[in-house]
Amino acid sequence: MKPRVLVTRRLPVVSLSHLESVCEVDLYTKNEAMSPDELKRRVHGKDGLVCLMTDQVDCAVIKAGSNLRIIANVAVGHDNIDIPCARSRGIIVTNTPDVLTEAVADLTLGLMLTISRRIVEGDRLVRSGSWAGWSLDFMLGMELRGKQCGIIGSGRIGRAVALRASAFGMRVVFARHGECKSNHSVQALNTSDNDTWISLDKLLETSDVVSLHVPLTEQTKHLINRQALMRMKQTAYLINVSRGSVVDEKALAWALNSKLIAGAALDVYEREPSVHPDLLGLETVVLSPHLGSGTRETRSAMADLAVANTISVLSGKSPLTPITP
Repeated sequence: MKPRVLVTRRLPVVSLSHLESVCEVDLYTKNEAMSPDELKRRVHGKDGLVCLMTDQVDCAVIKAGSNLRIIANVAVGHDNIDIPCARSRGIIVTNTPDVLTEAVADLTLGLMLTISRRIVEGDRLVRSGSWAGWSLDFMLGMELRGKQCGIIGSGRIGRAVALRASAFGMRVVFARHGECKSNHSVQALNTSDNDTWISLDKLLETSDVVSLHVPLTEQTKHLINRQALMRMKQTAYLINVSRGSVVDEKALAWALNSKLIAGAALDVYEREPSVHPDLLGLETVVLSPHLGSGTRETRSAMADLAVANTISVLSGKSPLTPITP
């Protein structure tokens, strides 16, 4: 008898076919996230769960899946899953690291350029018919070359952003280990003697661009709050491609309205898909709809890895990318 797996959203055809060749698949086909009640009902009797970051796999869901042996998250972050509860029940939890690093880093640099060179603001101006033509002092932005990029979070994605920022001629600094209050083991993954480490406060005070790449934990929630924003330079830009709740959106809107910082570019939000209303009317913020890993190649690789983890565990083998042992 094939192991039974619940898949909470459509996957690429190749990934899904691979899973169906080994497992009996219960696929949820609607576009919106499954309701908590339906998730609990459908996970009952399943051996595996392939879920997305939009699925809240809390302890009630985990207990409803009394036969679960693996929860495979199609994401690198895993704040949507109650890890301690899964661990206590002997369930392996996996994520999809590495395969999305380059795509997220690319988007980060794209957001830096977009906000610092006012590209979206200019696009709106042209489309509205309000552009009066070229002039020497019109819609001036900031060059990245020669500026300081402060990276909070030195894991895989933070490292990839650092390489790209350096290629643009930026000086890169990292927040000193532990001061960004994220997981120390994640922060210490890839370090070099050539790295420049400074305190979080100094990073905020001296950086022209502050880029966030920390996981969401109890310690990093609202890491960027009023106090942090007040430390930043008035000419600085904030970039967030990590998790929405790392930034206090109400505080960010206040800082932008008060011109405490020059601008911000966000790809993630506290209450997705909702965005704080005070941000929506501001020209100094770029709002991207969670596109960090949004390339065909990357999303397919994420699905492939989640499926491979599921098949490996349900076949009695070790997971490829475990979060829990």
